[in-house]
Amino acid sequence: MKKLIIAIDGPAGAGKSTVSKALAKKLGYTYIDTGATYRAVAWKALQIGVPLDDDQRLTELAETSSIVLQGEPDHLRVLIDDREVADLIRTQEVSEATSIISTISGVRQALVEQQRRMGQSGGVVLEGRDIGTQVLPHADVKFYLDANPAIRAQRRWVEERARGRALTLEQALREVEERDRRDSTRADSPLRRADDAIYIDSSGKSIEEVVDEMLEFIRRQG
Repeated sequence: MKKLIIAIDGPAGAGKSTVSKALAKKLGYTYIDTGATYRAVAWKALQIGVPLDDDQRLTELAETSSIVLQGEPDHLRVLIDDREVADLIRTQEVSEATSIISTISGVRQALVEQQRRMGQSGGVVLEGRDIGTQVLPHADVKFYLDANPAIRAQRRWVEERARGRALTLEQALREVEERDRRDSTRADSPLRRADDAIYIDSSGKSIEEVVDEMLEFIRRQG
């Protein structure tokens, strides 16, 4: 079977990461978490003291940083300028900074170029919010994974509590709604379903059910 480029987009909490990792393992493909590239730049900005409202310096940071993703889906290594940061980029502080810098056009343009290079050879599953529309619009198979906002908030609440963060379900819902607003209204590459993307609602479905549904569509491409 031809090594395909598979794009998975959707809002926060839809299950993209979990499903993308499972799908990549099933296919023996490389898993690329494009959100990790934004997190890596946000982490670096915080480390060196770049103000989060300085679009020019943040853009320069994204343009000059070397980001590498490697390893198995469940043990993805994230390196920025040869520094391993996979664990460091998952803090709440980095998450908040990422949400801000990801709306900056210059940052997005710089990281989209890196993401394209990561995925262009095929045999990859890329997940994010603009893969099928901006990063790799000619991907072989595109999915738009969605879920009810209340369910997405519940998932976020469980994840954050597991990380030790004191978060209420109401706060989780507000954060999901705010992230949706930012993603869908940003000037550059707003979150939207590509015209040729296959829509899948993961509400009430297990990971296995969603992956099996995707595999059925992928087999048709083979």
